[in-house]
Amino acid sequence: MHLSRRTAISRLKDLSNQPLAYKEARGWQARLQLSFAQSADKTLLVKREHVGPLTVQRPFYPEGGVCHVYLLHPPGGIVGGDDLTIISKAAAHSHALITTPAAGKFYRSSGAQAKQTVEITVGKSAALEWLPQETIIYEGAQLRSSVKVDLVADARFIGWEILSLGRPACVENFDYGLADMRWQIYCEDRPMLLERLYLDAKAFSARWGLQGNSACGTLFATPASVESFVAVQDLIGDTKGRGVTRIDNLLVCRALDIRSDRLRGFFEQVWAIVRPDTVQRKVCLPRIWAT
Repeated sequence: MHLSRRTAISRLKDLSNQPLAYKEARGWQARLQLSFAQSADKTLLVKREHVGPLTVQRPFYPEGGVCHVYLLHPPGGIVGGDDLTIISKAAAHSHALITTPAAGKFYRSSGAQAKQTVEITVGKSAALEWLPQETIIYEGAQLRSSVKVDLVADARFIGWEILSLGRPACVENFDYGLADMRWQIYCEDRPMLLERLYLDAKAFSARWGLQGNSACGTLFATPASVESFVAVQDLIGDTKGRGVTRIDNLLVCRALDIRSDRLRGFFEQVWAIVRPDTVQRKVCLPRIWAT
């Protein structure tokens, strides 16, 4: 079943007066499949299939042949019982950048778990950049998120995940709730990185965890040279809450902060450093980020 933006919003309004438990039990089930292919001098979005309230705007080309795509989720936030799946495939020699028009939101749950699954496949000499805007995780949210990236030997990938827990501006921490975040990056079916971030109230406040910082994030880039690694090290300098490592040719940069906007600005600087090396393009900010 395909839902237009108007239909999705209408159905959301129909549910808005129902008890929370009812809405969570029903949940949104949404699935989006995207395929990119190179044609002449630019990358085309050759396949776009969706079920439920999850779709994309028409592609944009602010930097020539690179295909910029904005993911849309008309309900505006994810609640317990929702289950979203996003599948993206970049065929040989294509180059796509995927982002979102606004921050994602996982709302408080009465107990049901919200799920989001992202599967990315990057083909021969292709590049894909997965750069969604930050994800706001409300106090009391219950969520499980997984991102799996499958690369061939000469594929190129840049991705990040920026999380904001609670709402510091409203004096809301993360005193209860759970965020189970997983990343898997494979090259030729061999794992380059497998990690799990398990965030609850204890991890939020503990010295071995977020130490009360409301924002955390990770950026991945492959292939990344030693020169890019050193340049990011120089950017970080003695700044607390910042770190970078290089595992073979995979660069992994992590950060903590009390402000998500400051953390986001840092990752944009890192992206500007690694992008020319990893995907052979100077940085070009998606236009939607300026709105």
